[in-house]
Amino acid sequence: MESCHKFSFPLLTLLSLYMSFFVAHAEGLLTPRPFNNKITAAFVFGDSTVDPGNNNYVKTLFRGNFPPYGKDFRDHVPTGRFTNGKLSTDLIVSYVGIKEYLPPYLDPNLSIEELMTGVSFASAGSGFDPLTPQISSVISLPKQLEYFKEYKKRLQSAIGNRRTEAIIKEAVFLISCGTNDFVVNYFTLPIRRKSYTVSAYQQFVLQSFKQVLQDLWDEGARRIAVTGLPPMGCLPAVITLYSKNAILERGCIENLSQVGMEYNQMLQNELNSMQGRLAHLDAKITYVDIFTPLIDMIQGLGKHDFDEVSHGCCGSGYLEAGFLCNPGSFVCNDASKYVFFDSIHPTEKTYINLFMASRPVIDSFIQD
Repeated sequence: MESCHKFSFPLLTLLSLYMSFFVAHAEGLLTPRPFNNKITAAFVFGDSTVDPGNNNYVKTLFRGNFPPYGKDFRDHVPTGRFTNGKLSTDLIVSYVGIKEYLPPYLDPNLSIEELMTGVSFASAGSGFDPLTPQISSVISLPKQLEYFKEYKKRLQSAIGNRRTEAIIKEAVFLISCGTNDFVVNYFTLPIRRKSYTVSAYQQFVLQSFKQVLQDLWDEGARRIAVTGLPPMGCLPAVITLYSKNAILERGCIENLSQVGMEYNQMLQNELNSMQGRLAHLDAKITYVDIFTPLIDMIQGLGKHDFDEVSHGCCGSGYLEAGFLCNPGSFVCNDASKYVFFDSIHPTEKTYINLFMASRPVIDSFIQD
């Protein structure tokens, strides 16, 4: 916001230094690393919130490798990230000091050096429920884990078992998944609702997650961060589909967000229990809350310098996502004024805010 007060030269200088520090930090240009951490690599599993372009190499309609996606990314390149710029995982690896961007594992042009510092195995449209990735013909979590095993073999062939084990031991693992299970699968299609109540489905998804976590543990993961669900009822597409008057009354669908809150509490309890049981084995298993900061951005209109919170920057902002958000779509001038870029996915500005809100957890997580 603009101020009518005039700043003195020393204050302007101080502000300029602060902004230079922040920008350099965001780009991963500062040394030494935070807390002199020894993090070797980052490995990411999940859905579109952390997929930097794996779906580019999959036969699916659910891709984001065309404009206007990437319009604010370096060189305005649509990489496959479902946003206008960076994902939170890009911000995290840059902050930790690993690399500037986290690439997709399926990119055939990745060098061994790039592989050594980590990749994302995530696939937009995926979920913990085995049915969810089938809906969009994307990469399931078990398949993502298979790719991780393949990754380890590639690394072992290139640098040997000992160095590979050392990289895995000091790496961070991030899981961001589950929204599609509820929004795309359970609440949209009738199949799971015929067999599961909401609470039973929450347990089903949680059990599927626990298997993923166990598999990662068995493969050597020791530092594992897991994000909870967002306020699902506040996604623009959900508001459009479930509101009585989606044009004039665009408020969050509270009962859907409540389902996410309940699941998040179950997830947090499970992670706390696992951490307690495995702490003696050098485990660091932590929950990352994205629900609270995101609902704060949505409900606190103007508080975070957002002008639009209930529809996306692309097209009408009501339903467009994936191929419906395309080069022919209208696009807002300034995506940083929007919480959502399309009708489902956050803008880079939102990801930055989520990253900043998660900094205390990240700092604790990366310290030895």
